Amino acid sequence: MDVKHTTELPGGAPRARRARWPRAIACAGVVLAAFLLLSSGRVRLGCSSRHASKPSADAASCPQANPLVPKATGALWSELAALHTTPAFLARAVAQLSAAVKIPTETFDDMGPVGEDARWASHAPFVEHLAQAFPLVHQKLALQKVNTYGLIYTWQGSDATLKPLLLMGHYDVVPVAPLSVDQWTYPPYSGHFDGESVWGRGSSDDKSGVIGILTSIEVLLEKNFAPTRTVVLSFGFDEEVGGYQGAGYLGPALLERFGPDSFAMVVDEGSGYTDAFGAVFASPGIAEKGYVNVNVEVQTPGGHSSVPPAHTSIGILAAMIVHLEAHAPVPVLALGTPAFEMATCFGAHGPEMPHHLKRAISRAGKSEKARRRAEEMLLEDRMFRAVVGTTQAVDIVHGGVKSNALPEQAVAVVNHRIATQSSVNATITRDTELLLGLAARFNLSVSAYGQQLTPAEGAYGSLTLSTPLTLEPAPITPSDAAPFRLLAGTIRTAFQTARNGTQDVVVAPGMMTGNTDTRFNWALSQHIFRYGHDNQIGGNLHGIHTVNEHMSASNFVEMIIFFTTLILNADEAAL
Repeated sequence: MDVKHTTELPGGAPRARRARWPRAIACAGVVLAAFLLLSSGRVRLGCSSRHASKPSADAASCPQANPLVPKATGALWSELAALHTTPAFLARAVAQLSAAVKIPTETFDDMGPVGEDARWASHAPFVEHLAQAFPLVHQKLALQKVNTYGLIYTWQGSDATLKPLLLMGHYDVVPVAPLSVDQWTYPPYSGHFDGESVWGRGSSDDKSGVIGILTSIEVLLEKNFAPTRTVVLSFGFDEEVGGYQGAGYLGPALLERFGPDSFAMVVDEGSGYTDAFGAVFASPGIAEKGYVNVNVEVQTPGGHSSVPPAHTSIGILAAMIVHLEAHAPVPVLALGTPAFEMATCFGAHGPEMPHHLKRAISRAGKSEKARRRAEEMLLEDRMFRAVVGTTQAVDIVHGGVKSNALPEQAVAVVNHRIATQSSVNATITRDTELLLGLAARFNLSVSAYGQQLTPAEGAYGSLTLSTPLTLEPAPITPSDAAPFRLLAGTIRTAFQTARNGTQDVVVAPGMMTGNTDTRFNWALSQHIFRYGHDNQIGGNLHGIHTVNEHMSASNFVEMIIFFTTLILNADEAAL
């Protein structure tokens, strides 16, 4: 895990006319740039043909991998593709997911370490259930339990020289608020199947991923498939609260066992596919934004409020908050970033993208004027701005203990999600430089991240900046390499197979604004993807993290097709 305290402190567009623009989709607490283009702002989905452009002649700017079907195991793949479409298999898949949903595995923000907090014991029945539900998996694959509830399954391949494939997921779920239970159509842990969808907490996030992977492997084992390339599964149990007890232990265990850069590719939960600009786009996450909370603490002398100073610690802190918000980070649509790659693919393959935007995007690589024009149009949307740039949100403020006592301390917590082209150090340095002037105005000494920047002697009070936990932006996975092409070809095959070849999907590199358990595995591979092949067409988020979470049976079966095809394709690919 590349999370650390940061102490280094180096020295440190006109608004367009209002128009119509993107809408937004969020997934398990994470927002995908590729799917933030729903309807409000400068460009709208499904805009009229009067304003839409023709399909782009610049498709080469976002090349598409051919649909990929395994050759050596082509007969097996065809047999399984036919099996997956049968009512009997759908019933089997539904039963597997429903049974998993019936076992509550809630995690809470205040949970202590495993072995000290008794609430972790709720996970044990789920682990026991997996052994019964997937007998061949537990007979043929080696299972290593890490920190009690973390699960590493190893399906040993016949060729030890090939880097393994790592598939990830998590089986913990966000809690169901007691006051919301009566708002559910079906009880949240019923696993009820209404003939179309399985209902309940975790049915989408992320038991569908865990059960989908295990079901794929169980069926492959039933068909006597033996892999050439080793397949490793890593299932965490506390992703919803940061992953520190689960993936935080699983990642180091994998690194110790396999070594750095030891996996051909890693696929964890993430985005799926949705409709935008007259096409369907799948958007594997090739990056994640960074994260830092900056604690801004002002201390001033106390006393009785009947004799107040001109500014209390709370008043000074308020001035600092206003100053930070008045000088928020300015987002930039930089060339070569995942956000720009995504926009390029939308322009190249979205027939209903307005011509003026498509033209600006297509010329941005050669013309700074065109880049600024594309940036101006895209960043008009608040959601897209949040994806592209470093964000800033003052989320917590507290100070004072009594109405007639001057507050001696006031604290604010400023949360930043850091752009892929920036860093933790650049972000906290910017905050520091913004606040130094105000600190001088109020005669405060300044200590920033363990360094005393201005003397305390003679100061009226103090300003202390600290960062309890930081996370750099994730390394960017290359989208022009064999693993991305394999994943893209697999996505297209799974999508087409589920629709009998009648529809196609465009694969565009995407990114995450939130973080997944992959942050503990950066050292394991240069090819890390966040993608779950979830059908989000029409903005359907399946009630993730709220009432009425559900997963359609057809969507779940398509996920199984995806994982099966991915395993077989990776088994014979040169990665």
